[in-house]
Amino acid sequence: MPANVKAGSTAEARIAALADVCVKCGLCLPHCPTYRLAASEAESPRGRIAFAQALAQGKLEPSASVLAHLDNCLACMACERVCPSQVQYGKLITTTRAWLRDTGKIPAGARMPGRLVAHPRLLGALLRAANLPGLRQLLQSRAIGALLRPFGLARMLAELPRLPRIESAAIPATVSARGKVGLFPGCIAASADRDVHLAARRLLVALGYEVVVPAAQGCCGALALHSGDAAQADHLAQALRAAFADSRIDTLLVSASGCFGTLRHHVFSGSKIRVREIHEFLAADDAIDTLTFRPLAERMAVHTPCTQRNVARADGAIARLLARIPLLRIDALPAPPGCCGAAGDYFLRHPDIADSLRTQTLDVACACDPQQLITSNVGCRIFLDNGLRQRAAQVAVTHPIVLLAQQLEN
Repeated sequence: MPANVKAGSTAEARIAALADVCVKCGLCLPHCPTYRLAASEAESPRGRIAFAQALAQGKLEPSASVLAHLDNCLACMACERVCPSQVQYGKLITTTRAWLRDTGKIPAGARMPGRLVAHPRLLGALLRAANLPGLRQLLQSRAIGALLRPFGLARMLAELPRLPRIESAAIPATVSARGKVGLFPGCIAASADRDVHLAARRLLVALGYEVVVPAAQGCCGALALHSGDAAQADHLAQALRAAFADSRIDTLLVSASGCFGTLRHHVFSGSKIRVREIHEFLAADDAIDTLTFRPLAERMAVHTPCTQRNVARADGAIARLLARIPLLRIDALPAPPGCCGAAGDYFLRHPDIADSLRTQTLDVACACDPQQLITSNVGCRIFLDNGLRQRAAQVAVTHPIVLLAQQLEN
């Protein structure tokens, strides 16, 4: 936070001060997915910063158009990573949304995805039921879609995640533990990334770690925080801290990059628990050299989620880990357009923008003619997998951790 902003100052003052750091140089514009699509200043980081500042200073009314431009932001943080002035854009946009919500300038009602992810067990039960072969086909039929469209549920049903198959192979117990680490399953990832969490445990046990996964943990609050619902985000953070209170861990590993920033900077900020991105953790472990991986003569297109690159800053770790698999051919997708359009629940709320970004991403990925598409965030995995199925493309979407555990030899 800028030095001239006190912690107890008003939200308007905090927004104005955060926005004042921006020198309007425009270097962020080419990196912004929505600006690249719309070619409009209002859809750029610079434009949104100007809107937030004017709103906070009372120079602009929160019209539907202005609020739409602010809500269209994907929060990919590409602008923050390239900003030479080090504008804290993420803090600016979340503070602005919270202020608009608290002052009644935007509706305070919780979005449907936000209500569901706050209850991972209920969400998991609903997803398992929805994935029953006959029921899934019915839910995604045109008739049901037309019936539920007025309630805003048609898009949610069209983008239902497909739950991964889980192998029944047991994980060997750690003989000589090198330490104890926590693993964060998350909310929707607890169901949609079950194979990732099993694979992560296999790799960590192979490295000699004891893995702790408290049964009571739930959502990190990322969706609530990004939508401006600070009270709900704080409530979920408190529950998550309580779940790990007696775990006796000092490191919490995250396999869904979209949760990393909220866990590190909000939930466990100031605590003794250090949040680390799992690929970065594994790549930095000296014992990784003791693991051997079976060769895999396949071609992979590697998509790097925005949060992996711009928040966790661990995009290089994935490449280093995958390079340990002999014969594997890797095509890293270029950064532009960067975001695949998933962005939490964004792909449900802004289907036109999200679908355009997904089309760009999949066009580049399919041009590589890969056997698998690799991505490290649960939202990207769901959204890209659905897009590939719509194209009838025979390409599996796989998490890097799953691929590594699959090829683990020892």
